[in-house]
Amino acid sequence: MKNYRAISLALIVILTLSTAPAVAKTPKPTLAQIEAAKKAEAAKKKAADEQAAKLAKANQSLRTLTAKANAATALYVKAQKELAIAEAAARAAAQYAAETAAAVQEAHKVIGKLAANAYILGGNMSDIEPLLSANGPQDLMDQLSTLSTLGSKNTIALERFKAAEVIARAAKKAADEAKIAQQKATEKVAAAKKVADDAKADQAKEVAKLQKIQDQLMKELMSARKIRTTLEQQRQLALLEEAQANQAEQTVGQSKIWPDIGFKGRSTIRTSEAQRLKAVEFAKKQVLARKPYVWGTQGPNTFDCSGLVYAAYKYAGLDWPNWDRLNSALYSGYTKHVSLNALVPGDLLFYSYKGTISTIHHITIYAGDGMMWEANSKNAGLLYSSIYSVKGLMPFGGRV
Repeated sequence: MKNYRAISLALIVILTLSTAPAVAKTPKPTLAQIEAAKKAEAAKKKAADEQAAKLAKANQSLRTLTAKANAATALYVKAQKELAIAEAAARAAAQYAAETAAAVQEAHKVIGKLAANAYILGGNMSDIEPLLSANGPQDLMDQLSTLSTLGSKNTIALERFKAAEVIARAAKKAADEAKIAQQKATEKVAAAKKVADDAKADQAKEVAKLQKIQDQLMKELMSARKIRTTLEQQRQLALLEEAQANQAEQTVGQSKIWPDIGFKGRSTIRTSEAQRLKAVEFAKKQVLARKPYVWGTQGPNTFDCSGLVYAAYKYAGLDWPNWDRLNSALYSGYTKHVSLNALVPGDLLFYSYKGTISTIHHITIYAGDGMMWEANSKNAGLLYSSIYSVKGLMPFGGRV
């Protein structure tokens, strides 16, 4: 008899070991994984902060160069105005010089007549010939020694004209020099403005480059932060559902269906019929692929119960902030409650070991005809089963 019992026990152990499905080595994110994720996030944050400091410095340099460029532009405009004034003065001086030269030319003719009259009255032709043959006003003025023979009146007249021409020439020379100086100043300011503008453009490129780097670093930081928070969330959700499922196994007297004691959910739904059917299609595909059950996972290779629900509706087009990874109990308040006789494919079903929201430990996706798609347990894996195959069905379904 003892041998018979020993053989039976050995057969049970062998059958149990041979039929148990394979599960992942890590049933849920470990504390070491979470710590590594924290370190990766901290490193990304440090890099982002360093890049932000460089960007701030570059922006300060850009502001300085912008001020210099603006100052150079103001000087350029001022130089242009000064140049316009100088050009106007040069034109006036040139006109004045032309007028005085014409007056001296006219004086040349008058003096010639006076000299001719003096000759008629008894003068010497050789004395006045230089005046008559002078090559322009300046040449005439160079012959002032001859004027002593023509009288003081004529000398005074020619002196006055000579002085006028000297003044006119000086004014024109000054105006021309001013114009040249202003032109050089304008070219210098324009060159300075170009240098400032080029520096500003280069700095703007640098800032744009740094901004791009910072944006990428921030993107990586957000990704690292999301990984860390997701791992922490998955671990907490897995621990909670694991604890509730373990307690459900130890709780006796669970009802097949719990009575409704006034449970409330959302007032609206977020999905279309097409999305609900798409979620059912996803869940069916995972079950038929015989993917294993692993605490705290939501695919693509392993799932727990709420992970399958989350992944199915994410596949159907829902995503954060309208859809997030929750545990079974939270999903019950995150969906619109419908009666069990009004279920449609895609609705969620909830199982509790005491008939309360806080003791919900399991969630499934209704497939239709009283059946459901579920990630059941480590031993059973993913299943297509009756909605009554799990004890403690809540008296409502949840429409996403």
